[in-house]
Amino acid sequence: MRTYQTQEIKNIAILGSSGAGKTTLAEAMLYEAGVIKRRGSVKDGNTVSDYFPVEKEYGYSVFSSIFSVEWMNRKLNFIDCPGSDDFVGNVVTSLNVTDTALMVLNAQYGMEVGTINQLRYTQKFKKPVIFIVNQLDHPKADFDNVVSQLKADYGEKAVLIQYPINCGEGFNAVVDVLKFKMFRWKPEGGVPEVLDIPAEELDKATELQQKLIEAAAENEESLMEKFFEQGTLTEDEMRMGIRWGLVNRDLFPVFCVSAEKDMCVRRTMEFLGNVVPYVRDQPAPVNTEGVEVKPDSEAPTSLFFFKTMVEPHVGEVSYFKVMSGKVHEGDDLINADRGSKERIGQIFCPAGQQRSKIEELVAGDIGAAVKLKDVRTGNTLNAKGADNKFNFIKYPDPKYRRAIKAENEKDTEKMNEALQRMHEEDPTWVIENSKELKQLIVSGQGEFHLKTLKWRIENNDKIAIVYSEPKIPYRETITKAARADYRHKKQSGGAGQFGEVHLVVEPYTEGMPLPDTYKFNGQEFKVQSRDVQTYELDWGGKLVFVSSIVGGAIDARFLPAILKGVMSRLEQGPLTGSYARDVRVVVYDGKMHPVDSNEISFMLAGRNAFSEAFRNAGPKILEPIYDVTVTVPSDRMGDVMGDLQNRRAMIMGMESDKGIEILNAKVPLKEMANYSISLSSLTGGRASFTMKFASYELVPSDVQDKLLKEYEASQKEED
Repeated sequence: MRTYQTQEIKNIAILGSSGAGKTTLAEAMLYEAGVIKRRGSVKDGNTVSDYFPVEKEYGYSVFSSIFSVEWMNRKLNFIDCPGSDDFVGNVVTSLNVTDTALMVLNAQYGMEVGTINQLRYTQKFKKPVIFIVNQLDHPKADFDNVVSQLKADYGEKAVLIQYPINCGEGFNAVVDVLKFKMFRWKPEGGVPEVLDIPAEELDKATELQQKLIEAAAENEESLMEKFFEQGTLTEDEMRMGIRWGLVNRDLFPVFCVSAEKDMCVRRTMEFLGNVVPYVRDQPAPVNTEGVEVKPDSEAPTSLFFFKTMVEPHVGEVSYFKVMSGKVHEGDDLINADRGSKERIGQIFCPAGQQRSKIEELVAGDIGAAVKLKDVRTGNTLNAKGADNKFNFIKYPDPKYRRAIKAENEKDTEKMNEALQRMHEEDPTWVIENSKELKQLIVSGQGEFHLKTLKWRIENNDKIAIVYSEPKIPYRETITKAARADYRHKKQSGGAGQFGEVHLVVEPYTEGMPLPDTYKFNGQEFKVQSRDVQTYELDWGGKLVFVSSIVGGAIDARFLPAILKGVMSRLEQGPLTGSYARDVRVVVYDGKMHPVDSNEISFMLAGRNAFSEAFRNAGPKILEPIYDVTVTVPSDRMGDVMGDLQNRRAMIMGMESDKGIEILNAKVPLKEMANYSISLSSLTGGRASFTMKFASYELVPSDVQDKLLKEYEASQKEED
């Protein structure tokens, strides 16, 4: 493959729900471009895109696949993305490094929930979208219904470039209103016959072409003037208007294909080569300093590494976009994130598992390198004169968690290494070694996401692993004031230990005043604040530590030890061993011994006094509550809402969006453990959800009683 210049390069993401036919479309494109001599199929497991063993095992895409084709003296870089919502991280990554999205729609269903979720990302990233209605040869294909859905969402901005003559099993022809011709295929697809539009279709084709001309003219002032003067535009002028309509997201072209039969794929690619915006037509990304980095091949070199994969028989393959400048084999670059020097070995233009060596890549292009020394996903490599870092890829929050451990404890270190490598390949696999829960937690986008990780570790790394439901990070707090005192005294020959601490604990809220008197059991305790220290706890909430010691009852040098004792008990609350939070501690009296008092004595006295007071202060357990947004087809709304209410959800509101319901709720994390599986079962896989931590709230009394009994039983087992 020759080196293409920035003005000849187009980067395109292929999106769509599972089952829409993206991989089959990619295979047909590779075939039409001459990259492969024979089209593979998902069923046979021999496609260019789905080449990983796990993808062949499952029969659907798990990873994004990058391929490049030479077409019409241009270079088209494609990233074929998985359709499952569990692998949405690939979609987010791909849209950040491409300039246009091909949204593949299943002609049976049209706008599915997964499609809508992906379209939200195209809107967020302001990417042009071209709709490809696929599987028009399916018996249940309904092109008119798909168009109605698009019109409902995009109005007149959804513009037909083509429409099918005969939808369903007999599909073999389309009318192209841009070319104003009919294309008809033989059963094997490929190169079509180009015919005049039949008389019975002329009125419809003319009307649609006029709408296309008007839509194209609206996007460029000179075209609008010409349209007013002449009432029409040439094909080239329409292309120009469509391009600027795409860039501005004011026009969404609609194409027809049967990817499996290779019908209309070539014509779609012609449109991509002629009309889709070039790299230079889109807004330039900004670096971490907020400075635009334009795709200028004459500028100093910067490479952004957006994807890392460990491939069979090859090792680590790193995929990058040339943000500026040029890169050659043998270039020495500096890793801006890690400070290390990196020599680029061979560079390649990828086509799935296949790669063709190339001498040079220029700004805007996408390529791959193998076995780099110290490069990770998200890193930037710079040449002398460039000082860029990029962090524009923001991944969605995880929504499915599992505790993970190796079946054989001896494999734990190997498992940890594999998990780190998995995270490098897909940053939406999040690994956390929780000191609080004493568990290794792996989080992802759904059950299939984590199932895939397990499959790869067990089959590729030969490590048997076990998933279990993770513990919940509960918190403890108090609901009223209480006091306690504790004397620590120990004598065993020589210097002994002595420390006595009197303190008050009370629930703390931001800005609350400090009283000068507390009353317990009819007895008043006066306090006078000498020193107030507020500590932001690592696990959330605050500890306010107040010294009210008067008359030298406790020397000031022992106060840090008392604080240390209190803090140690906050780390292991007396109810369930969970972290405690939002407490004010007032140390108002105590005693010390001129010889036997020391720091350890006051630490133990403070710890035990705090523990006793905490137990008497109406202790309560707090649980993490998450904001959950569920996107669900209208016909399944009742089932989904009922299920959420059974999970102690508080419904916060709902809204409708053209046949899709969006439900907002607050749900305890404990109740979300298997929600991904349940939602899929309830809706036939047609719904999706997001979740994000909101707050800690008191658990209901019946739940607290259950938790206390479970904790008590677990402590007896340990004893």
